[in-house]
Amino acid sequence: MIRNWSKDCMTITDVQDRAKIIDELLDVWEDSVKATHLFLSQFEIEKIKQYVPQALKEIEHLIVVKNEENNLIGFMGIENTKLEMLFIKNSERGKGIGKKLLQYGIEKYNINELTVNEQNPNAQGFYEYMGFKTYKRTELDEQGNPYPILYMRLENDGVR
Repeated sequence: MIRNWSKDCMTITDVQDRAKIIDELLDVWEDSVKATHLFLSQFEIEKIKQYVPQALKEIEHLIVVKNEENNLIGFMGIENTKLEMLFIKNSERGKGIGKKLLQYGIEKYNINELTVNEQNPNAQGFYEYMGFKTYKRTELDEQGNPYPILYMRLENDGVR
């Protein structure tokens, strides 16, 4: 089943056939990571990039946002009720796209938790603004790398 939501010249779509857009997704991922994950070296980004296509294929729900020219400008991945990934093309940051995607995920998939790199303070601030609060911190990421992770849950007054 494909769900579409259009607003402000954007379309948010749940994607079923991911194979056709993996390259576009990977481009958005890399562009976003280079702009927001300044703690990663180019070598580390290239290393992580090898695993991204598989993660995109396996994530339970993959939702993309396209602009009025039908260009993919962002996406998120959801597993159960956890936001596993949210990436916005750097040139589109600050336009409310992440907010609209996250609101969509909260409304349609009951997103109520996520993790964020502590070294990405803009993302942390965004999630806090959206009503998420940190409940746990680890020194290492899920792969055992020295990148502290914040575990966040949506508080009752969430969804802005």
